[in-house]
Amino acid sequence: MHFVVCLKQVPDTSEVRIDPVTNTLMRQGVPSIINPYDAHALEEAIRLKEKVGGKVTIVSMGPPQALEALKKGMSFGADRAILLSDRAFGGSDSLATAYILSNAIGKIHEEDPIDLVFAGKEAIDGDTAQTGPGIAQRLGFPQITYSIKVREITETTITVERKTEGGRQVVEAQLPALLTVEKELNDLGYASLPNMMNAAKYEPEIWSAQSLTFDATQMGLKGSPTSVVRIFAPPVRSGGEKIDGTKDPSGTANALVETLFKENIISDRPLAKGGKI
Repeated sequence: MHFVVCLKQVPDTSEVRIDPVTNTLMRQGVPSIINPYDAHALEEAIRLKEKVGGKVTIVSMGPPQALEALKKGMSFGADRAILLSDRAFGGSDSLATAYILSNAIGKIHEEDPIDLVFAGKEAIDGDTAQTGPGIAQRLGFPQITYSIKVREITETTITVERKTEGGRQVVEAQLPALLTVEKELNDLGYASLPNMMNAAKYEPEIWSAQSLTFDATQMGLKGSPTSVVRIFAPPVRSGGEKIDGTKDPSGTANALVETLFKENIISDRPLAKGGKI
């Protein structure tokens, strides 16, 4: 079977800084990582490859530095990696990104039929959760979002357990299909030494805008109907009040409740024996 994983390199959110002048993310000097949800997508593709046989292809869109993320993905056991990199792709929002990625995946599908496409639920630098579904829509693939368990896969169908607001849902879809995944899907594994050695020597393919047939009006800034007007860091929260209850637990409890009433956090006073709260 042929599994394709959409992988994105993102800035480590614990190190993100914002330019106060341009109101944009400062990426220079900020360490980059594989988008965590995409890492779980890759892990599941590798597991299915080991279980039913086949190959795993990684596809990413980004600047040349994203090659590092692709090589790391190869170290976990992928077989092929493709980077979509061109200045014409710059400024693409989730709609334009889905257009670019779906064109690339479509070309791969023509060369080597795809059975299943994986994508993370969302990217931690955007949190839109729109790119994966957008790819599926353009490819005409059935999509199963918020996947947390692959129950069964055959040559023609896949059965997946997905998370919903009210609980869990089991869905069966015809292949080829696309899954967006949650972190609960699996536990991340480790790269083996042979795979790490192979990845160190591997050179991912780089596809530019000329490698495919693109409509310039559907990618980059021209093809992006959404734009970020302003981005800012939330104000730093001050520390809460600390109350030591080790010496006088009863008195501390009463003082705490009095504070809750004073701050209007509790509106109705309960009745208590002895006139105490």
